[in-house]
Amino acid sequence: MKQLTKAEEEIMQILWDLGEGNVASILEEMPEPKPAYNTVSTIVRILETKEFVGYKKQGRGHIYFPLVAKSDYSSASMSKMVNDYFNGSFKSMVSFFVKKKEMSASELESILKEINKKDD
Repeated sequence: MKQLTKAEEEIMQILWDLGEGNVASILEEMPEPKPAYNTVSTIVRILETKEFVGYKKQGRGHIYFPLVAKSDYSSASMSKMVNDYFNGSFKSMVSFFVKKKEMSASELESILKEINKKDD
């Protein structure tokens, strides 16, 4: 799966939340300072080219909608991160966060409970 730029991912997050929308409705959801309308329109067209976004015509405009599920993109992104930075080892990734004190013992325990639940 293709990786998205930060700007593309920001727009996809909005479309995943909205379900569908035109450029104006996407722009409305963006934080200040808002980019120009044409900038958002260009990024949406790039997402369309990358096959992340589809559209349907509505009047003279388009209504855009995600073609890729958020969960699918998240899974692919996490796998890429684990492969690129932790040699494909989830254990190394978790160990990294524990050593950096960005994960508490209770959070680690919660993760272990989730893993054990999945094995049942």
